[in-house]
Amino acid sequence: MCGIVGYIGTSKAVPVIFDLLKRLEYRGYDSAGIATIGSSIQTFKTEGSVDDLVSITPDLAGCIGIGHTRWATHGVPSSENAHPHCDNAGNVAVVHNGIIENYIELKDELIGSGHEFVSETDTEVLPHLISEYYNGGLESSVRNALSKVQGSYALAVISTDDPDKIVVARKDSPLVLGLGDSEFFVASDASGILKYTKNVIFMNNGEIGVISREGVEITTMDGARVENKVETLEWTAEAAEKSGYDHFMQKEIFEQPISIRETFSGRISSEGVNLEVPVPNARRIVIIACGTSYHAGLFGRYAIEHFARIPVEVEIASEFRYTDPILDCGDLVIAITQSGETADTLAAIREAGSKDSHKLGITNVLGSSITRECQCILTRAGPEIGVAATKSFTSQLAVLLLSAVRLGRLRGALSAADENDFIYELKQMSANIRRVLNCAPSIRECALLFADAEQFLFMGRGANYPIALEGALKLKEISYIPAEGFPAGELKHGPLALIYDGVPVIAIATEGMVYDKMLGNIKEVKARGAIVIGIASESDTRIAKYVDYVLRIPDTDPWIAPVLASVVLQLFAYYIAYHKRCEIDKPRNLAKSVTVE
Repeated sequence: MCGIVGYIGTSKAVPVIFDLLKRLEYRGYDSAGIATIGSSIQTFKTEGSVDDLVSITPDLAGCIGIGHTRWATHGVPSSENAHPHCDNAGNVAVVHNGIIENYIELKDELIGSGHEFVSETDTEVLPHLISEYYNGGLESSVRNALSKVQGSYALAVISTDDPDKIVVARKDSPLVLGLGDSEFFVASDASGILKYTKNVIFMNNGEIGVISREGVEITTMDGARVENKVETLEWTAEAAEKSGYDHFMQKEIFEQPISIRETFSGRISSEGVNLEVPVPNARRIVIIACGTSYHAGLFGRYAIEHFARIPVEVEIASEFRYTDPILDCGDLVIAITQSGETADTLAAIREAGSKDSHKLGITNVLGSSITRECQCILTRAGPEIGVAATKSFTSQLAVLLLSAVRLGRLRGALSAADENDFIYELKQMSANIRRVLNCAPSIRECALLFADAEQFLFMGRGANYPIALEGALKLKEISYIPAEGFPAGELKHGPLALIYDGVPVIAIATEGMVYDKMLGNIKEVKARGAIVIGIASESDTRIAKYVDYVLRIPDTDPWIAPVLASVVLQLFAYYIAYHKRCEIDKPRNLAKSVTVE
């Protein structure tokens, strides 16, 4: 959450910083700001978007600068609360992602020393602290200031007293340094700097960096020199562009045949699934995740228990760490996080490590924080800019299916013949998703019939239940229509009270062992006046007798059908939000990576 950027080089800083901010605006879009150094620090900031900031910023001189696009935590969106924040003399400017937990105590101390504050934010204590502890060098002043700080931070600092450098630091919030040709970049994540360089350094917790035109020097908080590995990004700059689509979300939905193919590349063959999964003899598996990744984890539970016969629990990461979880060395804890930076999930996987459990991460981002915490499987979905997860979700489902099959073979719960049959179906998944996308016009036509609905209900059974939850979440996120997903078997235990004449119900009724039960549930809501949209297989000749509208997916294995159904629901939500003229890529109050608690 929040996007911080920085630039130092031979070009004018302002155009580069504006471009970087626009590329990271999915991290926050409540307000934005910029600061550059010429003969002095010049700062401009405003409530609203990066485009609003561009409109008020003059042609500033200077080849060094920092910028910020904000997702509000402390203080309402306003120009006063926007970053960068400065000390009273205007000699120090700071942009920050994270939360300073003891900012009230620090602020009171600084006010007692004569400092004056103009914002409601926690961040504003940082430039004042740096000024208070300034001792002739910016790096040591930042180091001294941070020794007083409790909480999380990724920050970039410039100062008129040290005008040829940017000082950066990181603790529990992501920070990436881009290495160019006589120029260097700072960003909250790598997708922001792909246009400029593929050579990056992912900073580790507890590190401080000094960036000058001569290069980058990184040390620990104690001052020990660090030689960080330079990573080469595999993503292309074009992958982070809209490429002619109206929205990033639309583009990313239609990229799923490619992202699934990349997820499977080198991992499935005639010899079986090639995937390294730790401790196949685990006593049990605990999956921890948040949001869309949590829904993927619920699907993973069904798949792993079916294919590998291992008991699986799924926990919301933000709750898990505070429940004093019962774990031991016989457990495997799987953390799922698209960004690899989700604060609650990282804290939960560290909690698991403290109890000697085995750890595995599933993430989309090479070099992210979770890759430093445990062995990881990369989903390889490519950059995902839209706040509402789409291709990263289906890639997570694909990885979980691979993991379930691999564990099943290692444990002897799945025969080689059954594995080969399933691999054949996996190999068809990319083409089948493309067939779903080819039906986009009919999905759009159906969606627009319900664009003015006041609420939606989504229901599924078995492995389709998590897909119902995800379908409801997608609709809520981007169209703001209240929507609820639930297991269809629970209708009589409460959800039937929400059914009234004309309420749209989306029923995921792909064929499998609970298909007939699902038809019964559809009858229950129809009898009470619901309009039912069924998602069913192409060859299903029964479903049309039970529902009002049918959206079809290709015939496939029952464990792959939920993946195809999720693509239908992504398109359905997208077309409703598009019709309502919602900010699809920037839904209100949300940001892409939740890097604070």
